[in-house]
Amino acid sequence: MPRTIYYTATSLDGFIATDDHDLGWLLSRKSGEDGPLDYAAFIADVGAICMGANTYEWIHRHSHPADGTQPEPWPYEQPCWVFTHHDLRPWPGADVRPTSGPVEAVHAEMTAAAGGRDLWVVGGGDLAGQFLDAGLLDEVVVNIAPVTLGSGKPLLPRHAELRLIETVRSGEFVAARFEVVR
Repeated sequence: MPRTIYYTATSLDGFIATDDHDLGWLLSRKSGEDGPLDYAAFIADVGAICMGANTYEWIHRHSHPADGTQPEPWPYEQPCWVFTHHDLRPWPGADVRPTSGPVEAVHAEMTAAAGGRDLWVVGGGDLAGQFLDAGLLDEVVVNIAPVTLGSGKPLLPRHAELRLIETVRSGEFVAARFEVVR
């Protein structure tokens, strides 16, 4: 049965991005390249993804050079729903599906498109919280970076009961996988 997973990275003090949505602190760290909770193993089982508009805009900004040269390709093969209330900058060739629908309806669309594979809630934390509130989030996989930010966008700005399933070292990170307790 497919799972809905919030797979992300966080600072040691629980932030997924700075106050201005920057991820530079994360990109300066080396993650593990293989292992039970590494990205390659995770993404191989994902059939559909979703993210918030801030996450999409960050990816877009960092993949489209300011000088107008050729942008990097869209990093995902899976269809991607982007939760937004405004127009998104286009990404030619990408299967990006803007939506302002409720998470329950989008989850059903994602499940149908995923073909029995897992669903990935990329971020942000509030979007993952909406899936949690709707009873649709099954797991949280967190790669914890050895850095503190002091403030920023919280990992999961909700009360959540979780059960630890496993922890591993992944490069400079500690990766932990949790099951959502219903």
